Amino acid sequence: MNIWSQLIPDCPEPIARAADEALNLVRPVWSRVDELVLRNQARVLAAFQEAGVAEVHFAESTGYGYNDIGREKLDEVFARAFGAEAGLVRVQFASGTHTIATGLFAVLRPGDRLIAAAGAPYDTLQQVIRGKPGSLAEWGVAYEEVPLRADQTVDLEAVAEAVRRPDARCLFIQRSRGYSLRAPLTVAQIGEIIRAAKAANPGIVTVVDNCYGEFVEAQEPPHVGADLTCGSLIKNPGGGIAPTGGYIVGRQDLVERAAARLFAPGIGPEVGANAGVNRLLYQGLFLAPHVTGEALKGAQFTAAFFAHLGFAVRPSYDAYRSDLVQAVELGRPEALIAFCQAVQQASPVDAHVRPEPWDMPGYDDPVIMAAGTFVQGSSIELSADGPVRPPYVAYFQGGLTREHVMLAALRAASDLAAAGILTV
Repeated sequence: MNIWSQLIPDCPEPIARAADEALNLVRPVWSRVDELVLRNQARVLAAFQEAGVAEVHFAESTGYGYNDIGREKLDEVFARAFGAEAGLVRVQFASGTHTIATGLFAVLRPGDRLIAAAGAPYDTLQQVIRGKPGSLAEWGVAYEEVPLRADQTVDLEAVAEAVRRPDARCLFIQRSRGYSLRAPLTVAQIGEIIRAAKAANPGIVTVVDNCYGEFVEAQEPPHVGADLTCGSLIKNPGGGIAPTGGYIVGRQDLVERAAARLFAPGIGPEVGANAGVNRLLYQGLFLAPHVTGEALKGAQFTAAFFAHLGFAVRPSYDAYRSDLVQAVELGRPEALIAFCQAVQQASPVDAHVRPEPWDMPGYDDPVIMAAGTFVQGSSIELSADGPVRPPYVAYFQGGLTREHVMLAALRAASDLAAAGILTV
């Protein structure tokens, strides 16, 4: 009996052997992740040191949050770490979608045109653009998507043509795959898109959704010219301990506009009490390169393991990665549901809960989500989710430790076998 069968008593022997083979495959790949983590840790450490972070910056602020030197210093640290002119890091951001929406509303005005460079954006953002009351469409902002090429890559010529329109104001670039099977964009590819767009229209403003991508590569979108970059603190840059919040980094003038949108014109970045969580935000950012590396290693193992069991996976275990998301194509609705329920069962929190598909706000299809996390909705912690629609893909991401990811993957495979969905 190998270790997997000891740790998961009902794990069939063929699944345990597949896990051993997957582990042997990914160990050489993990060494590349170690080098990436080292580079990113050095960059974040330098940002802390250059900004002069001190214990006084962890102090609590309340009410309006005036004269919160810790909050101001955190803005600076994020800007330095991401290679940007300025930063806006606030617990008042409720989610990644809220943060991105703030950035878009900061840039766009009635009569402007928003262009999505990589096809349809993530489901919840589509509601911001042209869905519910209060959307950009209701505000008089035109919207256009540049379809992906047949090979699922960004059509740079079409992007350049789109941004030449007289009303073109903002080019939106989503780094992660979202609920789609296209490959996530690398930072280098984001740079190519930005250069093509700026060559066609130097005044176009580029806004990048960086969710799931922070510290997965050695550079971030501001390093390749992004005007605004937005993300969530309960994803990669929060290191698993930030309790809430989001960040926007980029050009000074645009960051100030975003602050005015989040709070109020004339107040801007001067407010926003930290409510006693500043230390967690600093510490989460410092831990983020390592925690992201653990999640990457877990995703690589999951890819090798489920591919060995006969499932289509994207990306493959040894592919270059630019986000944390591991897609496992399960093919049947009952398989997707069983997979997510197994991940929930393998969680440290709410392991007894049985997730079911439901009509989540902002989504067009029922969605099942498994996330037994210490921070609600934290997707740097291990989670699995997906819309219940063909081809029934589980989007598996995060993991504070690679060991937890591996155990959850074994649990999911064992439950699929027990349900007769997976033949071993």
